[in-house]
Amino acid sequence: MKSMTGFGKALQADQHYQLDIEMKSVNHRFLDVQIRSPKQVNPFELSIRQLVKEQIQRGRIEIYINLREVGAGSKEVQVQWELLDQLLHRLDSGLTDRQIETKNLAAALLPSLVTQEDYIKVVETNQAAELEELLLTTVQAAIGSLDQSRQKEGVGIQKVLQQYQQDFTVIKEDLASFVSEFEADFRQRFETKLKTWLEDHVAEDRLLTEMALLLERGDIHEELDRLTIHLESLSDLLTKAEPVGRELDFLIQEMNREVNTIGSKSSPIEIKNRVVQMKTILEKIREQVQNVE
Repeated sequence: MKSMTGFGKALQADQHYQLDIEMKSVNHRFLDVQIRSPKQVNPFELSIRQLVKEQIQRGRIEIYINLREVGAGSKEVQVQWELLDQLLHRLDSGLTDRQIETKNLAAALLPSLVTQEDYIKVVETNQAAELEELLLTTVQAAIGSLDQSRQKEGVGIQKVLQQYQQDFTVIKEDLASFVSEFEADFRQRFETKLKTWLEDHVAEDRLLTEMALLLERGDIHEELDRLTIHLESLSDLLTKAEPVGRELDFLIQEMNREVNTIGSKSSPIEIKNRVVQMKTILEKIREQVQNVE
């Protein structure tokens, strides 16, 4: 069992880039991936989403990607050698005394001239393949960290749900025992009162028919049997390895429907009290289930 809440991070670098990726997840009905990253990462967002989808089924996943260039990063210097050769050739050809002074001045200005974009440019290099490989490797590591966090919290949720299941089972078994005793006592009291009121004028067949009708209206054995089946299903779901959040949510709705039916059929205060206790536990289970993947 995994929780939908968790946090993970990963930091990796190569000779050009350093990547720092953080992921956090919260509850969501479906899988919702939100990516916040610099523009260099935009071409690879689809691949990132696919990686997340392969390992996470539900939850809102927020991914924060920080990219830093190491050293020169993705930049390189391009020198326009032909233009520089022309410049130097012009300075060396056909010089007079006056021109020698001009040459010396031009030579002094040469460092500032070559810094102009006409002679030297700093351009971005195409290192998309290297960046993609580093990015997806780091994303995979961050997903693994996030998954461990979700698993750890999921173990805690599983223990809580198993305890609630045990509490619910105890109340359900107690209710079933009470109902059996109540029906036997009801038959005796009903027969005694009816005979007292009508003395010896009541027909045995009529007595049994009236008693059966009253008991049928308040019969909750079918609901108790279905609750037993639902509890067995709950045990199976709590030990499954794959995501079970949606199934658990549906199962709790069905159990709550059975408990409500028991409450509407029954009038004894002892049954009403147990119904309230069972509904309270089911609400606690439902709250926990909202966080299960």
